[in-house]
Formats: sequence, structure tokens, C-alpha cells
Amino acid sequence: MNILTFDIEEWYAEMVLLGDRQDKYVQYDKCLNDVLDLLDEYKKKATFFCVGSIATTFPHVVKAIQSRGHEIGCHSHRHMLLHGMSRDEVLDDTRHAVNALEQCTGEKVKSYRAPAFSIGPENKWVFEILSLCGIERDASVFPASRDFGGYPGFGHKEPVKIACDGIELKEFPISTMNVLGKEIAFSGGGYFRFIPFWLFKREMAKNKYNMCYFHIDDLLQERTPMLTREEYEDYFKEEGSLVNRVKRNVKDNYGKKGAWEKLKRLIREYDFLNLDAVDQSIDWASRPVVE
Repeated sequence: MNILTFDIEEWYAEMVLLGDRQDKYVQYDKCLNDVLDLLDEYKKKATFFCVGSIATTFPHVVKAIQSRGHEIGCHSHRHMLLHGMSRDEVLDDTRHAVNALEQCTGEKVKSYRAPAFSIGPENKWVFEILSLCGIERDASVFPASRDFGGYPGFGHKEPVKIACDGIELKEFPISTMNVLGKEIAFSGGGYFRFIPFWLFKREMAKNKYNMCYFHIDDLLQERTPMLTREEYEDYFKEEGSLVNRVKRNVKDNYGKKGAWEKLKRLIREYDFLNLDAVDQSIDWASRPVVE
């Protein structure tokens, strides 16, 4: 099973962090429309995890996605890293996000992905909050160590059920590959930009389950500007040294030039389903339960 997802956050990040430039919104709108046209051409459906604030400030974005028949999932309300937030803050953020998206679409939101996969052992209580807010399936677990997130001890690379303090949630973890003893993602985001397509195909062929995820900004030719110290520290909640900011900027920009053509090839060569369709195809009674 191959799952196709997109994380939609750029409009919000531009508004609150990157200067509120009108020309960038035009670029994002065009790129999103190109993605939707590509999916229509090859009759593929995806889950789009949208930041809740986009539903209130840029509702045309969410409605454009919904109008093409794709699933709208939740990507938090303000795209803040969850492990830097309290229980009350996460609850408030999730409630606002789900409500904003449901008001925009008129449909129940069932799927969720945390910003930067920021659910791990230290804040696994987030699963309870997601269930409380009506979320039925999560795609936030990155079953390895990574910057600003990761759940290296999760122990599963395929869909499982999570049981936590009386609630049950369906979990769809990110797919990873082993490189020199280290587990890294290969199927989306900056990782997809970094690795050659032949290696991507090799890893896809190894697995019965592949979770792919992309961002609109990954597909643009223009470089993302380097954050100021203040911007970096406000978002990432760590020292905004020059080294940290340069490393982040390289990660944000490497491989952008060929990303769109790689995505087109991926959509053309592979069968994909959205999260909702895969959920309905799984015999959940036979799936492992992670306590």
C-alpha cells in the first residue's frame, strides 16, 4: 500500500514568519494548482494535512483541495512543535484547528499529522488529546531519531493501533530506510529532494507499506531565505546560532531544482491512495496494538 500525503503550511508560514509577500502567495497558489492538476491527470487521490489557520485566513486553499476530491487532514492550528507545548496548549491548538477546517469544508476531520513529526516518548499524551478532539488516525510517528522530533523506540514501520489511557488511535508511521546504521526517511520532504530517484524506487520496492509526504515549498525553484536568529529561535525553540541557521537553510533548499520532475515521475509510475481509503482497506482486528 502506497499512501500519498501533502503537508500544507506555506501560506501560514509566509504570513507570520517570512514577510507576508503577496508574490509568494501567487507562487504557492500556482504550485498547488499544478499538483492538483497532476493528480487529476493520473487519477490519484491524496490526504492534504492543512494548518487550521489557513482555513480561516486562506480558505480558498483548503476549498480548492477539497473540490478535487482529496481528503483534508489536520496539521495543527499554528504549526508549532508539539514537544514545546503544554497539554492545555496542544488541546487548545488542536480544537481550534479541527474546528476551523470543519467549518471551512463542512466535513469531519479524521486524520492528523503533527508539525515536524513532533510526537515522541516525552509527549505521547498527545495521542489522548487527538482522540478527544475527534481524530481517528494519526500520521505523526517518525520511528527513528531526527531533528525536532522522532520516536526511535516505537518499533513498528507499518500501520498499528495505539492504546493509551483508555483511547485507541490508528497510527500510520513514516517510512524509513537504513543508511550506515542510521534510520532516515526516504519518502518525502527534504529526504525526497536529497536522494536519487533510483534509490527511492529501490526502497519503495522493499516495502509493502510506503508513506510519502511532500510540501509545496519543496517543489518551488526559488530558494527559501535564511531565518534571522529571532525567527529561528521563536519557531524551533533552540539557539539560533549561525551554524544552526545555515544547516536549516541547506536542508530547506538542497535538491529543489529537480523535485517537481521527480514528483511527476513518482505520480506517473506508482499507484497511490489517500489515508481514508487505506484505512478502510485494512483489517484492523489483525493489526498489532502498541501500548
